[in-house]
Amino acid sequence: MSKYQVVIIGSGPGGYIAAIRCAQLGMKVAIIEKYNVLGGTCTNVGCIPSKALLDSSEHYHNAEKAFADHGITTKGLAFDFSKMVSRKDGVVKANNDGIAFLMKKNKIDTYYGKGSFVTKNKIAITNDKGEVTEIEGEKVVIGTGSKPINLPFIKIDKKRIITSTEALTLSEVPKHLVIIGGGIIGVELGSVYLRLGAKVTVVEYLDKIVPSMDDDICKEMQRVLKKQGMEFMLSHKVTGASVKAKEVTVTVENNKGEKLEVKGDYCLVAVGRAPYTEGLNLEAAGVAKDERGRIAVNDHLETNVPGIYALGDVVRGAMLAHKAEEEGVMLAEYIAGQKPHINYNLIPGVAYTWPEAASVGATERELKEKGIAFKSGKFPFRALGRARASGDLDGFVKVLADQNTDEILGVHIIGARAADLIIEGVVAMEYRASAEDVARMSHPHPTYTEAFKEACLTATENRPLNM
Repeated sequence: MSKYQVVIIGSGPGGYIAAIRCAQLGMKVAIIEKYNVLGGTCTNVGCIPSKALLDSSEHYHNAEKAFADHGITTKGLAFDFSKMVSRKDGVVKANNDGIAFLMKKNKIDTYYGKGSFVTKNKIAITNDKGEVTEIEGEKVVIGTGSKPINLPFIKIDKKRIITSTEALTLSEVPKHLVIIGGGIIGVELGSVYLRLGAKVTVVEYLDKIVPSMDDDICKEMQRVLKKQGMEFMLSHKVTGASVKAKEVTVTVENNKGEKLEVKGDYCLVAVGRAPYTEGLNLEAAGVAKDERGRIAVNDHLETNVPGIYALGDVVRGAMLAHKAEEEGVMLAEYIAGQKPHINYNLIPGVAYTWPEAASVGATERELKEKGIAFKSGKFPFRALGRARASGDLDGFVKVLADQNTDEILGVHIIGARAADLIIEGVVAMEYRASAEDVARMSHPHPTYTEAFKEACLTATENRPLNM
């Protein structure tokens, strides 16, 4: 039986990064993946394929809607959806191959099959032929990720009523895509098909979309997507969904108790994700879960069983690939005897619509709930020379700073390249910068980053220079 210092179950961003960092620190490492490719949800049915389709659809959308403004004319414009999907698959494969290369480069043994506990240190790996291999690990890390949540009264057939996984592998562009859930996954995938000509209707139980973000972002996101043609049914409760031939009927109820029907040819259920622990046989190791089905861990990501750890979507906190990666590094370094840490307040969140939206730190709503006195500075992209040049006028940067100390407490951006711009907020907050600190930094002109400087000027002394 092969023995390892660390055995990792799951090869998503948390698992494979943990494996690499453990190997870099001199440990003998094995990683177990139940599918025949590495990378987990993010690489195979999440972050990477969705962004590939978002980029392809955005190129087409710009050619159709924006090129003329730049003096570019197109004749006979069309798209080949099967080629878009094929390109997406190629992007995924390149990432799969890259992760496999990194395992080989770092001398990490890879096992394909479903891992389950036999004892706290012994793991059985069952491959797709039913063959079982057992290995031992001094330490075991659980990184098995999450799966889409379903509503108990809806039957997902994976053909007409689908999850985000199937939405990335459709053979056609829907005529009318009904999306249950207005969170980030819903609006991102809705954007893909909206740009390609689908009618898209989002049904959301709350009175806002992307509710995890600052309220001003929620409002602006809805305004922009509505302008692009996306339809919203907010404060509507879904009560059922049924399929007849190629038509899906979604039954809903508004906040007045009125019952309505929404008909489309596809229905995407995007109401969140849940930790995936099925088949791990946690009982054999004595590992406990919390009230929400997540694996319970302490501040060092160690479970109630010494030597067994968990990270990523399967534990508490935001279900984000980069959060899992940071936990992978922290966990490896902790096992090696170092004293790493993660500031979870500074894990940014991003929606890859266009314009993009990104946030880090506290929202205005959270500061009010905590009774923290703050000041706010907001600067619109429309006032930027760079945004005028590119035609990306929607959105703004919003900076929240402490009323007394001027320390930046939150940064919220919706606009062009927000996903890349948010790191300026992360760095500033990591070093506890004040809004004035950023306002006095030279920002290149013309760039989108100037909006961050101007928002800080507004928060500090209410004196933007270009508005």
